[in-house]
Amino acid sequence: MQPVPFVPWVWRDPSWATGPEHDEAELARRPDTGLIGYEVEATDGGIGKIDDDNAKVPHDCLMVDTGPWIFGHKVVLPVGTVQRVDHAERKVYVDRTKEQIKNAPEYNPDDHDDYRARANDYYNESYRLMPPML
Repeated sequence: MQPVPFVPWVWRDPSWATGPEHDEAELARRPDTGLIGYEVEATDGGIGKIDDDNAKVPHDCLMVDTGPWIFGHKVVLPVGTVQRVDHAERKVYVDRTKEQIKNAPEYNPDDHDDYRARANDYYNESYRLMPPML
């Protein structure tokens, strides 16, 4: 029997959306916007914060402002990279390393389909080589 392939575009555990400070109407429309401002932690340390412009990317992605660690640009992560969310600490934990995130395809808002294809290939290979810890 072949294992079910990991899909990086789907939340592994949507229960994070039950945080006490989230507006129900906003969560129904765009649940990921409740995470704006949360710190993002890779497996080997912090990489930045969920950016205010998060609503500009598709709902199955998170826009992260990396600050100075990779020259202060923004990266877009598929929501399936989220391992867990800690509302008390206001942190989102992802299951990829800083290097894996740094090497991910750059998001191009003018060509979402191309980005999605490149990111899909990149993350599928990433998860094939290093499966998530479920």
